[in-house]
Amino acid sequence: MRAVLIREHGGLDRLVFQDVPDPVPGPGQVRVAVRAAGLNHLDTWVRRGVPGHTFPLPLVPGCDGAGVVDAVGPGVTSRKVGERVVLAPGLSCGTCAVCASGRDHLCRWYGIFGETRDGTCAPFVVAPERNVLALPANVSFETGAAFPLVYLTAWHMMVARAEMRPGETVLVHAAGSGVSTAAIQIARMLGAGRVIATTSTPEKAAKAKALGADDVIDYGREDVVARVRDITGKGGVDVVIDHVGAATMAGSLKVLAKGGRVVSCGATSGPKVEVHMNLVFFKGLSILGSTMGGLGEVHEVLAHVAAGRLSPIVDSVLPLSQVAEAHRRLEARDVFGKIVLVPGA
Repeated sequence: MRAVLIREHGGLDRLVFQDVPDPVPGPGQVRVAVRAAGLNHLDTWVRRGVPGHTFPLPLVPGCDGAGVVDAVGPGVTSRKVGERVVLAPGLSCGTCAVCASGRDHLCRWYGIFGETRDGTCAPFVVAPERNVLALPANVSFETGAAFPLVYLTAWHMMVARAEMRPGETVLVHAAGSGVSTAAIQIARMLGAGRVIATTSTPEKAAKAKALGADDVIDYGREDVVARVRDITGKGGVDVVIDHVGAATMAGSLKVLAKGGRVVSCGATSGPKVEVHMNLVFFKGLSILGSTMGGLGEVHEVLAHVAAGRLSPIVDSVLPLSQVAEAHRRLEARDVFGKIVLVPGA
């Protein structure tokens, strides 16, 4: 098969196409013929490299994917050739204490497709049987490839970490990102009293409101802290969803109400932040880290997607041959929602 391959870290030119052997499913594994692959910021980090972290290069990128079961290995009982399926992106041992308790995202051997093993930017991908979920007939391959990683991340941030309660006020930074589009919808579905979002263009602001944001702040032109205080009557927000990091964390803490929680799943603007501890202890604030979520949560999110309660946003569908252009657009923040790549196109 001809797949996208990263042999060494660097710029867009490091995304090369190369003929590699078709993967063969082993015991307990399923081979999926990929019909759509979702692009995530993680893909760009894998390509560029992360100081102090080693990726198993050469590597086929791609965390998310949906397609059709092409072959099954010995012992597979839940999946059959020809089934429409979607991949749960997180990989764990499945047998340790944290996996047995449903917290497989905390497994010491945890990894993600396209990060610790070959991913979905290829005609075929092999996955453990437990990671291959049935894709309902009313969910397209493109939608199936658009939701798993970002909706799982946002769901875990809102439900498991922030423990958001109906009626609470939520601030979501960078509304155009995949995680943020998911967070806005999830907050609204869970009964948030008010959802405030930040973004950088009028076009994205309009789309964020269409998703369910009550107020949208242009962070390039407005003082986010002042606007949030104005919107909330200086009471502040209960929950902040922050994956931006250095550029937003100080402000996130300032706008929290007493007992508020800021949940971080990333730091696209940089990891070093200044925290004024007097804010934290005087107001009883919580700073919570969050990465991915458990496999059971993927099943929960998929059920909401199938029922139409959550609607993953696909910015555009591009042929896999344009993977470099997709990376460029994602890095330039020239997207609202997810870019989906179609192998074979």
